[in-house]
Amino acid sequence: MTNITISEGQSAPSFCLPDHAGNTVCLEDFRGKWLVLYFYPRDNTAGCTREAHEFSSLKDDFAAEDASILGVSKDGVKSHQNFIRKQELTITLLSDEDTGVHRQYGVWRTKKNYGREYMGTVRSTFLIDPEGVVVKVWDNVRTAEHAGEVLIQLKKIKESKFLAEPVFK
Repeated sequence: MTNITISEGQSAPSFCLPDHAGNTVCLEDFRGKWLVLYFYPRDNTAGCTREAHEFSSLKDDFAAEDASILGVSKDGVKSHQNFIRKQELTITLLSDEDTGVHRQYGVWRTKKNYGREYMGTVRSTFLIDPEGVVVKVWDNVRTAEHAGEVLIQLKKIKESKFLAEPVFK
C-alpha cells in the first residue's frame, strides 16, 4: 500500500471542486486562512457520519481559530446534499467523482478487505496554513475524536508559529 504523497512543509496541491450546493470551491479561496481538508470514503456510512458530525460540532471552534473545514469524497453533489440534510451537517462537502484530487493528495490507494484488494479512499486529513503549506498530515485516520485532535494540533501549531515570530520588526 502506497503512503500519502504530500509531506508536511510542502505546498498543498491546488484544486477546484463542486461543493454540495454545486458551487466551485478552490484551494485558493482559502488563502490567508487555515484549512482543514479531510478525505473520507463515503457519505452515510457509520465512520464517515461520525467524523462529519464531529467536525460539524467543532465548526465554531475552528472558525474562532480562523480555520475552515472541507470534507472530500468521491460521492456526487446530490449524495452530499442528502448526507448534509439527513445528518444536519454544517460543514462544506466537496465532490471528487473522478478521484483526481484524491490522487493528487495520495489518498486514493489499494485497500484490502476480507482478502480482496480494491482501490478506495484512505481516510486522511491535511492541515493547511494561510500560505497554502501543509503543516500537519494524518494518514489512515480513526474517526473517534479525530476532529478534536485536529483542533488541538491547530492551536499548538498556531501558538508555536506565533512564538517564533519576531516581536520587533
